[in-house]
Amino acid sequence: MKLNELIKIESGNAICYSGFRQGQSPDTGVFPDYEQVKEDLLILARNWKYLRLYDCDKQTDLVLEVIHNEKLDFKVMLGAYIGAEVNNHGCPWGGIYAEDQLKANKEQNRQQIEKLIGIANTYPDIIFSLSVGNEATVDWTDHYVPVDSVIEYVRMVKKGASQPVTFCENYLPWHDKLKALAEEVDFISIHTYPVWEYKNIHEALDYTIQNYNGVAERYPRKPVVITEAGWATNSNGRGICPGNVSEELQGIYYNDLVSWSEREGVMTFVFEAFDEPWKGSPEPMEPEKHWGLFTVDRKPKKVMQELYADLTVI
Repeated sequence: MKLNELIKIESGNAICYSGFRQGQSPDTGVFPDYEQVKEDLLILARNWKYLRLYDCDKQTDLVLEVIHNEKLDFKVMLGAYIGAEVNNHGCPWGGIYAEDQLKANKEQNRQQIEKLIGIANTYPDIIFSLSVGNEATVDWTDHYVPVDSVIEYVRMVKKGASQPVTFCENYLPWHDKLKALAEEVDFISIHTYPVWEYKNIHEALDYTIQNYNGVAERYPRKPVVITEAGWATNSNGRGICPGNVSEELQGIYYNDLVSWSEREGVMTFVFEAFDEPWKGSPEPMEPEKHWGLFTVDRKPKKVMQELYADLTVI
């Protein structure tokens, strides 16, 4: 089953969007301003119709305000960020919190879900679907949330908003761990990153298709969407071999992925619109910083240079 069988959506490219620029970060509370978000969305409007937003924060408020005010032709999958409710000793880089923090996170999560519902009802013509979280149940996450809690949040959103509801997660937990959650959501959203799993470019698309089909065949009556898939352009060797990433390889994977998605009618959100220097370690070649199709200063990488040959960035 495809998403357009669940809800009436037009064909169009889809991309993940986070607008934090140099010196900006959700961690420090320094957000893009209206004109910066407008510039980003005018760039993306040339080639994409569907945006995925991760969080109900100040940036999200601005994005929706710009889309509304400037009458831009975007439809948005809006997510809520849910923080750790239990400790995860399996996370390699953290995931352990004081009990008071876990209790506070749970309250903040409920507030985030309530805000998700409120925004969805404020912009029903722009927001076409809702996600109750992002990578919060996979074994390695630093913001682990029990599946029962995620189910509770799905039920809250379905009760309070009219848009279809999903949960965005790595493909693997959907096979067994998230079976009960799969029964609750309207559609399933998976993430697939061949390069993080040490696949080379020649294996990449086949591996993505394998990841997708494994979940789609598990739940034949549920639409399955890819909410993250992409290829990094730099690496310091942490988790990804530097020889396995480049702008050329990103272009190959992007074009193969988009062609397959269009051919098979699979909605696929490419990760990510712009490089995000605030992510990961302080090292400038940290892979987490280099997934954008555009650099942090909004210059098109090789895969976008032909389409954006006339782009002038102020």
